Amino acid sequence: MKRFEELFAELQEKVDRQDPESGTVKAVNAGSHAIGKKILEEAGEVWMASQHEGRQRTAEEISQLLYHVQCMMIACDLDLDDIYKHL
Repeated sequence: MKRFEELFAELQEKVDRQDPESGTVKAVNAGSHAIGKKILEEAGEVWMASQHEGRQRTAEEISQLLYHVQCMMIACDLDLDDIYKHL
């Protein structure tokens, strides 16, 4: 099990290394437009899962949404403190 902060650090490290095999690197390098489309897709899947697929599936979809949000943060050169000060 990973925490939000741990996942962000892991994703940032992958992007910093520019591992050509990493899906995260590919996603971040595709840019905010492509990531934004994924965020919208995943948000819709969260909504649908919450309505029709139960807690477990909803949790899975939320985890995917959080992953893509973190990719967007990295693509936009934001860190956790940038976000936390607005919570």
